[in-house]
Amino acid sequence: MSRIAAINSSPYFTLGLIAISVALTLITGFGQRVVGPLMISQFYGQGLVEVRAGELWRLITPIFIHLGLLHILFNMMWLWDLGRGIEYRFGMQTLGLLVITLGVASNLAQFYYAGPAFGGMSGVVYGLLGYVWMQSRFNPSSGLFLQKAVVVMMLVWYGLCWTGLVGPIANMAHTAGLAVGVIWGLIAAKMARQ
Repeated sequence: MSRIAAINSSPYFTLGLIAISVALTLITGFGQRVVGPLMISQFYGQGLVEVRAGELWRLITPIFIHLGLLHILFNMMWLWDLGRGIEYRFGMQTLGLLVITLGVASNLAQFYYAGPAFGGMSGVVYGLLGYVWMQSRFNPSSGLFLQKAVVVMMLVWYGLCWTGLVGPIANMAHTAGLAVGVIWGLIAAKMARQ
């Protein structure tokens, strides 16, 4: 086992998120069929009609739909790396709360920025990155660590995505996830130091 002191010996929650993502991505044919009930909304410019009608799952389910092979591979790789570390160190409840909060925040931000046509775990991944980054910088006793090169690479990719050169990307989901993760990580690190 790594040097991270573990609360859980197996990352069941992280594995569950990966399994759900892979299953729903395959069932929907990489977002080509049966996606409607899993999207945040099926309507553009009408607010969250379905959510207001009680379909609250729509606030989170877009994180499980991926629109291409590389999309799901990279998101699941980062989810495995970042989510597993958080789950080992702080437990599945903390990771679950992070994923739900980051998922809802990034989905809402993307919806209000560009409409309902999006999917993927990227907003959550950027949020987990921000959380681990702040914990590793300001709370070394957290047992979480990110190499500077990883942070630089992810931030360069973040900036590149905003240029539009890599195709349609849910950039506002990335932005909201990263912002919420950084703030949460800073607050958690400050509380741990006190």
